[in-house]
Amino acid sequence: MGKLSGIKVIDLSVFLPGPMMTMMMADQGAEVWKIESPGGDPARAQEPFEGGQSVWFRGLNRGKQSLVLDLKSEAGAARLWDLIETADVFVEGFRPGVMARLGFDYAAVSVRNPRIVYCSISAFGQTGALAHHPAHDLATQALAGFLSVNDGPDGTPVVPGVAAADMAAGLTALSATMMALLGRERSGRGDFIDCAMFDSLLPWSAHTAGLALAGGEPPRSASQRSLGGAAFYQVYRTADDRHVVLGGRELKFARNLLEALGRPDLYPQAERPAGAQGELIAFLRETFATRSRDEWTRWFADKDVAFAPVLDFREAFQQPHIAERGLVMEAGGGHMVTPAIRFASEHWEPGPAPGLNDADGADTWA
Repeated sequence: MGKLSGIKVIDLSVFLPGPMMTMMMADQGAEVWKIESPGGDPARAQEPFEGGQSVWFRGLNRGKQSLVLDLKSEAGAARLWDLIETADVFVEGFRPGVMARLGFDYAAVSVRNPRIVYCSISAFGQTGALAHHPAHDLATQALAGFLSVNDGPDGTPVVPGVAAADMAAGLTALSATMMALLGRERSGRGDFIDCAMFDSLLPWSAHTAGLALAGGEPPRSASQRSLGGAAFYQVYRTADDRHVVLGGRELKFARNLLEALGRPDLYPQAERPAGAQGELIAFLRETFATRSRDEWTRWFADKDVAFAPVLDFREAFQQPHIAERGLVMEAGGGHMVTPAIRFASEHWEPGPAPGLNDADGADTWA
């Protein structure tokens, strides 16, 4: 069961934003039909593999049903129209114009099913100067200004470890679809959602882009508290060539740490603007370089300071907190991260990611 039990979703998307969105719907009981072109979603071939299945694919497609359709064939198109007749949500992630050429754009689909909520996810949206510009996450972040503040010590932008544009679009599409479904309950009609990765990412820059929006200079890491310009929002190297972070800018944390280190005289520096705390940053760099990461972790255990060791993913997943909250589980021959959305009234069990053509155990359409 689940909050979305009874909701039928047709998903033509691949890779990350759309599949993440529809997986979250499947997690809550929606019936999700993953429509794949002959050969399947390219994510099926992405390494690494566990239990004979791509970890990436499994992590984004659990609980769905797969159906291979060649939408350029009469049989494939007819089968998709059959599904559309009774669907609640239609999700696609192609470039603008592709669905119109295939005959399945919102104008056509809404005639057959006026109640359907149709969500198009693309890099830059269905309109605008960049609408047809090819891009994935990295290029989208670059054009949105995000890479300019994700720079290394020499000022060169660093490739982010998280696909923020993809994730932002998936969450925005999910939110918009839920709103549209609620609106349909009142109006009786569905709607069209033009969800762009670029558009979805821009609101995430609210805490850094303020100066630029106000007509001032664009933000630079060295002058921004949340981008490395403040001593207490900073990454520090330890004696064993690992790293720790101070991640809380509240002055009480600065006071607590500097008193524990015997340097309360440096406290006034923590009150200075970002970019003017050089002496304090230099002291902390020198101090953190005297012990290993794990030694510092033990030292901070009884200190009221926003501190954390920088963990790799294996270390992160092995934390007791992960197990205590059930954030990772083994199912279907492999491990997966469990949903962040939870309800006290329900117990969640994962559905497996589908094998190719695993529609209802019988038909293959190609």
